[in-house]
Amino acid sequence: MGRESRHKAEGALNERLATGGFRFTPQREQVYGVLLEQRDHPTAEEVFIRAKRRLPEISMATVYNCLDALVTCGLVRQVTLERGAARFCPNMREHCHFYCDRCENVFDIQWPSAAQIPLPRGFEGERYDIAIHGRCPACSAKH
Repeated sequence: MGRESRHKAEGALNERLATGGFRFTPQREQVYGVLLEQRDHPTAEEVFIRAKRRLPEISMATVYNCLDALVTCGLVRQVTLERGAARFCPNMREHCHFYCDRCENVFDIQWPSAAQIPLPRGFEGERYDIAIHGRCPACSAKH
């Protein structure tokens, strides 16, 4: 990421954090950067391991606090799939998640907006949280 685009991203992160009542910190920037870098829906523990590579002094408690702040500010969504550890997703557009039962990876799947999903009379959808389970293309090909 170039210096100018990095500065722009830092400014946007700072603005969203401030709007949510949080201040910008290098730890929050690092945790958010980890989520944007791979977009593979990591668990808090996976975020901690990745963040520690660039910020060796970061603690697990700090990572949890950073993730909570990012979720509260609407920069990240927490995804819970059955009884597994919570995962974190920086894609804030409406979408559902596909969980591969074989390789255990999570993928974003585009879906119609909540307003386009037919609901019974009187119900008004605003957002959704849908998880589809099965096999991803790579695992299906190994069948």
